[in-house]
Amino acid sequence: MFAIGEYVVCGNNGVCLIKDITTLRMNGVDKNRKYYILKPVYAESSTVYVPVDTLQASMRKVLSKEEADLLLAAIPEIQILTIRDEKTVELQYKECMQSNSCSEWVKLLKTLHFRKKCRLEKGHKVTAVDSRYYKLAEENLCGELAVALGMSKSEVEEVIADKME
Repeated sequence: MFAIGEYVVCGNNGVCLIKDITTLRMNGVDKNRKYYILKPVYAESSTVYVPVDTLQASMRKVLSKEEADLLLAAIPEIQILTIRDEKTVELQYKECMQSNSCSEWVKLLKTLHFRKKCRLEKGHKVTAVDSRYYKLAEENLCGELAVALGMSKSEVEEVIADKME
């Protein structure tokens, strides 16, 4: 169980702060079921309600500073994805995103960075799918690392870009 005041990564909501753990007073909701009340760090006008008793697969603690430092140091060694088939590439991207794993997000970012570089060298445009997943992976990874390291997202983006070169 998580505690009030902890930072967690919650599915597609990114980094969230646990503001409260309480029951909800809404029609159609079990009055005895407890919920985490989450405030997304980078979408402050949003509120997310997650039942405490559900499987925690989509929610985990934010990396510690030490874990974040180790991840950044490992970026040059993290391998890119092996694209099995261009027709199913988006499925591979989705798997990486749904893993809720920073190292998988790094793998995806490195893959997309390499694909972009290759396409541009050949005079081709970057695909819309590649652009969309790059933005998603970057948003999730940089958001979490920024909280873990006490940096801004733009500072983290620069560090990651340097590590990928």
